[in-house]
Amino acid sequence: TIKPGAFHLKLDSKGLDISQIQGLDRNGNWVSLTFTKNINQNGLGTQIDIPFSRGMSKVKIKYKTSPDAEGLQWLNPEQTAGKKHPYLFSQAQALNARTMVPLQDTPAVRFTYEAKLRVPDGLLPLMSAEQKGKDEKGVWHFNMPQAIPSYLLAIAVGDIKFKPINDHIGVYAEEYILDKAAEEFSETPKMEVANTKLYGPYRWGRYDLLVLPPSFPFGGMENPRLSFLTPTLIAGDKSLTNVVAHELAHSWSGNLVTNATWRDAWLNEGFTSYVENRVMEDLYGKDRAVMEQVLSLQDLKRDMKELDNPALTQLKLAENLNHPDDAFSNVAYVKGQFFLQFLEQRFGRKDFDNFLKNWFNDHAFKSVRTEDFIQYLDENLMQKHKDKVTKQELDDWIYGPSLPKSFIAPKSDALKKITDIYHIWDKGGIKAKNIKTTDWTTHEWLHFINSLGRKYSAKQYKELDDAFGLTGNNNAEIAYAWYMKTIKGDYQPAKKELENFLMNVGRGKFIYRLYAALAKNNAADRAWAKRVYAKARPGYHPIAQRRIDAIFAEYDKK
Repeated sequence: TIKPGAFHLKLDSKGLDISQIQGLDRNGNWVSLTFTKNINQNGLGTQIDIPFSRGMSKVKIKYKTSPDAEGLQWLNPEQTAGKKHPYLFSQAQALNARTMVPLQDTPAVRFTYEAKLRVPDGLLPLMSAEQKGKDEKGVWHFNMPQAIPSYLLAIAVGDIKFKPINDHIGVYAEEYILDKAAEEFSETPKMEVANTKLYGPYRWGRYDLLVLPPSFPFGGMENPRLSFLTPTLIAGDKSLTNVVAHELAHSWSGNLVTNATWRDAWLNEGFTSYVENRVMEDLYGKDRAVMEQVLSLQDLKRDMKELDNPALTQLKLAENLNHPDDAFSNVAYVKGQFFLQFLEQRFGRKDFDNFLKNWFNDHAFKSVRTEDFIQYLDENLMQKHKDKVTKQELDDWIYGPSLPKSFIAPKSDALKKITDIYHIWDKGGIKAKNIKTTDWTTHEWLHFINSLGRKYSAKQYKELDDAFGLTGNNNAEIAYAWYMKTIKGDYQPAKKELENFLMNVGRGKFIYRLYAALAKNNAADRAWAKRVYAKARPGYHPIAQRRIDAIFAEYDKK
C-alpha cells in the first residue's frame, strides 16, 4: 500500500553497488529513476532516496552485494567439513539485512517475499520461507506468505543434506554432523506441542533446523521456518537443547509479535526466554527449569556488573542507543524473563498463561512497543486484579536499572548441593577424584566450574583437570566455562586446547569473553591471543571480527 501524498521511497542499504533503479509507471512501462544516496554518519549505512511519480506501483533495483557484507559470510571449501564446496549463510539481525538487499531495515516494517535462486550444481539453497523446489531450468523458488520484519530474512547455500524428524520438522546440515544433529534435536516436536498447548497454534507451516558451520556467531537465530543453529549445541546428551526451545519459542514471541524498535528488544528476547523456560519445565521438569534460571541469573549479574552505563540495565532502553547490538545483553533476555515470571507469580500462572496466549493472538504479525504491552497489561490484568501489582513495581522493572526489590531469586536444591561440594573441596575436605559426578548434568558441571571464584595453584587446577577431563571437553559450554577460569588462574596446560577451541569455534558467546579475558589478564596473554586471533580471524564471521577487533583496540589503549 502506497501512502497518499508519498512520492519518495526511502530504503536502507550498506555496501551495496546499485547500478540501476527502474519504476513501473501507470502505462505499464519500466522507466529509469534517478536516486540519491544519503550516508549515515554513525556508520549504519546509506539511505537510498527514490523519487517516483503518481501511479507508479513497483520499483526494480539492480545491484551487487559487497564481499565484505556484514550480513553474509562466504566460506571457501577449506572452511567447510566436506572441503569440496563453498558455503554461504546470512545473519540479518539486527541491521544487516541492508547489506544483502535495499529495504526498510527496521523491525517496525513487515513484508512478504518471493525469491528465485540460481546456485552451482550440487549445492542446496535454503531461505526463511517455503522451499518450493527447483524448476526445469534449474532455478530454485521460495515463497514467504507471512509478513516478517527484515531481520528475519535469511539465506544459506552449501553442500547441505536433510533428515526428517517428523512430517513437518527436520534437520539440515553438512553430512558429517547430520545424524548426530537429528538425534540431538529429536525432541523438537515435543517442544512444539508444549508451545502450542500454552500459547496457541504454530502458524508458519514447517519448522526446520539448519546446523551451520562453526563460524556462525550465535547459538541460534530464529529465522521463520528455518532456525539457524551452532554445532556447539550438539553435546550428545540433549543437555543444550534449551537453545532449540528458545528459537522455536520465537515463532510466537518475536517472529509473530515483534519489537517495533531495538530499544524494545526485551519484548522479543525476554518473552522468548520466559516461554523457553516454561517449555523446558513442561518437558523435563521443574528442577531443570530452575537450574537454568539460576545459571541465567549468574550471567545476568555478570553482564549488569560489566555494563558501564546503568541505563543499559533497563528493559526499555534509552533513545541514545549507540548501536542496536547493544540491546542484546542478558538484560533483554534474562531480566525480561524474570519480569514475566514476576507477573506470573503475582497474577497466578493460569491467568497469566491466558493473558500471554491472548497477547500473541491479538498482536499476531504486528510490531509493538513496550508502551503497547503496558497498556495491554493494564487493560487485561491490572484493572481486573488491582491489588496484585503496583504501577511503581511495574516502572521499577521496565524503566529502573538493575533488578528491582520485588525480584525473587530462583533457588535450586540440586545446585545448592553442588555449591556445598565445591566448598568442601575448596577447603581441602575432599579430593576431586573422590567427588561423585556420574549423575551430574551439564547445568551442575557449569555451576561447579562457575563456583571457582578465586585463583588456585597450578596443582589444584591440575587436580580438577585430571579428575574431570575439563581441558578439551567435548561439551562446548563446559569447555568454555573451564577456559575462562584457567585464563584467570594462568593454568598453562590448558593453552593448547584453548587455542584449538578459538580456532574452531566461532560462537560469539564464547569467543568474545575468552579474547577479552586474555586481553585483560596480562601482556603475555594479550600477545598470545593476538597471535591466535590472526590465524583464526579469516574463519570468523564479519560480526565476530568487528567485535573482537574492538576488544583488542580497547585494551591496546590502556
